[in-house]
Amino acid sequence: MTTTAAPPGARIRVPHFVRGRLVYGEDTEYHSRDFGIPLVTPRLELGELFVPRTEPGPAFDVPVDEIIDFLVETGKHLTLEKNPYLQESLEMTLRVSALPRRIIENTFRRPGQFLTREALEYRIERTFGGSAVLDGWAEHTDPAGRVSRVRAFPPRLVHMLAGNSPSAAMTSIADAALVKAVNVFKMPSADPFTTVAVLRTMADLAPDHPVLRSMSAVYWRGGDAAVEGVLYRSQYFDKLVAWGGGDAIANAAKYVAPGFQLIAFDPKVSMSMIGREAFASGETLREVAERAATDATVFNQDACVAPRHICVEGGVAEADRFAALLWERLGVDREFASAAGPRTPSDVREAVDGLRFLEPDYRVWGEYDGRGLVVRSPEPVDFHPTNKTVNVVPVDALADAAAFATVATQTVGVYPAHRKAEVRDRLATAGVQRIVNLGGALSGSIGNPHDAMYPLHRFVNWVVDDDA
Repeated sequence: MTTTAAPPGARIRVPHFVRGRLVYGEDTEYHSRDFGIPLVTPRLELGELFVPRTEPGPAFDVPVDEIIDFLVETGKHLTLEKNPYLQESLEMTLRVSALPRRIIENTFRRPGQFLTREALEYRIERTFGGSAVLDGWAEHTDPAGRVSRVRAFPPRLVHMLAGNSPSAAMTSIADAALVKAVNVFKMPSADPFTTVAVLRTMADLAPDHPVLRSMSAVYWRGGDAAVEGVLYRSQYFDKLVAWGGGDAIANAAKYVAPGFQLIAFDPKVSMSMIGREAFASGETLREVAERAATDATVFNQDACVAPRHICVEGGVAEADRFAALLWERLGVDREFASAAGPRTPSDVREAVDGLRFLEPDYRVWGEYDGRGLVVRSPEPVDFHPTNKTVNVVPVDALADAAAFATVATQTVGVYPAHRKAEVRDRLATAGVQRIVNLGGALSGSIGNPHDAMYPLHRFVNWVVDDDA
């Protein structure tokens, strides 16, 4: 293994990986999302990124068990301490990311729990009921005695990868491999490195593996019609798997057409709901504040699962007691959060400055130094809390808090856990997709739906051979 890290201050060379080949070049210059660091990439040769529809994809007929073998072996080599490609990716990511080294290092270690044989096989079982429908044509007989055969046929996918965590690249590659897809990964400007690092690791293990020859990882500026107007077409791909903010998803949606679908992991916000039981004792309230802060500061609140609003069952006095303790716990180093994150953005500062004059209806704890900010209000604020800013809202009953949930609400943390059953149907009716115990927003169970769907089930093309 060899790497080519750039010295601090230099332009960063971003290699592409095209169907088994590492490609360097300095033909095009871009800039990173957060700090505007110059990134130089090779020229995009669009026709080289994918297998034409006249040919089956390299992995179309590779048994799932063999693909899992390859992913498990790859997972064993994705150890930051031993993998120079990941080490290089880390150093590059540090130059373009607002997250500190400690948190980025921790994100590289997360995928280990998902790339085990047990985890991968469990996902296949939960999603498809086993690998038979992926490996061939599974025969069924309906109640009328008619016979048909169904296959979850390998798709052709373009992936707009998420940029808020390097672990997203690793899990996206595994997902794409499990469904035997032909893939183009559009790397994010906040991390255009990790995807290639994982693919280079795979190439060291098996340079001609069909899974590797099914994958290309490249970078272009999001919204570039000269690229997307070509790739985002049914002549070449079946589906666009898109992670991103509202503008990115809206841009992707305009390419939807017959034969070309959008699988959108839309921008989401999350919230928490805290019952009266939290005030049983001072110790209990401190524990609840710690759990709430753990959720709210995931990636310094740059994550869909991190709550922006917390509804507290009780009056203003109870909400203020909780808010004061919550503010203290926001400014703490955690596995995926730093005591002091990026400073509060100007639009939030301006909104909060106005609210400081509206006591007692509103109350504010904290400053704009990135250590945390809590705003108590009679109803959810009309700005978007971010950068460790949390809005606390008192409610008479937990059921009342469900009125603040919408189809854009992803995760809701509830305390105490037994009260989830009381509110989950109301939350689901409002459009919420995931309900967890307070403090468990990031932990998640393997094999469950994500954003109200089983992603692998949506990725494949369901084809039927019917004898009727």
